[in-house]
Amino acid sequence: MRSSQAVGLARKLRKNSTEAEKALWKQLHAKQLEGNKFRRQQPIGDYIVDFVCFEKNIIIEIDGGQHAVQTHEDSRRDEILAQQGFKVLRFWNNEVLGSIEGVLEKIKSNL
Repeated sequence: MRSSQAVGLARKLRKNSTEAEKALWKQLHAKQLEGNKFRRQQPIGDYIVDFVCFEKNIIIEIDGGQHAVQTHEDSRRDEILAQQGFKVLRFWNNEVLGSIEGVLEKIKSNL
């Protein structure tokens, strides 16, 4: 994906966030999580990740139902991002919406 295409797609994704992404973003933006700066819908190489903290090399992905059938693609993507030095944390939409505090604790423990 060309850089300009990735930036345009990232902007579109930010405007069309899922409810789970919106809920987590409320907790992450403006350095609210232990002073760490997160970006949302950020292009990294050929991918656009849901959230990233570059200072800690942590990527957070929020998965909906489609990810239940694309586990191989997600695993490959995680491998590639890990090779670039990132740790990928994945959460299901229902985890974020049903237990945001538990999700935040898992994120904090990986910072």
